[in-house]
Amino acid sequence: MNYGEIKTNDIANGEGVRVTLFVSGCRNHCFNCFQPQTWDFDYGQPFDRAAQERILTELERPYVQGLTLLGGDPFEPENQEALVPFLEEVKERFPDRDIWCYTGYVLDQDLLDGGRRHGPWTDRFLSILDVLVDGPFRQELYDISLKFRGSSNQRVIDVKESLARQEIVLHLE
Repeated sequence: MNYGEIKTNDIANGEGVRVTLFVSGCRNHCFNCFQPQTWDFDYGQPFDRAAQERILTELERPYVQGLTLLGGDPFEPENQEALVPFLEEVKERFPDRDIWCYTGYVLDQDLLDGGRRHGPWTDRFLSILDVLVDGPFRQELYDISLKFRGSSNQRVIDVKESLARQEIVLHLE
């Protein structure tokens, strides 16, 4: 897996101060995507141990609330396989840090068992996440007043509660 950027002290992509990883590779190709260069799976640099160590070091800072994954799309099968072992390490080392993920896929249509992006890593990936912002960006539903999302079709989901109840539980509503 490649990544386009690692941001530190990010306050735009989740609650609190965050470390943000922009992964490469996306098949959604949303119209007016703010990061179209990340659609290419070869964009950026390899997500190697040095990149992982940089994120882990930044997560040690006491004021950091958590890690956010964007892209590209973290839920592309290639990215799931690369991210899950790393995220398990993050949760083991920093159990008090939350993990947010943005995806153009829809949790209850695409990511749960039987969905088009459900694969061998998906259940483990979802079990690690605290918050999932799901759904493709839709320009016609763009709304600058929305928190942590660009269009009104996107949802900010409490993943742990949603999985436990087997229904979508919104994080911000």
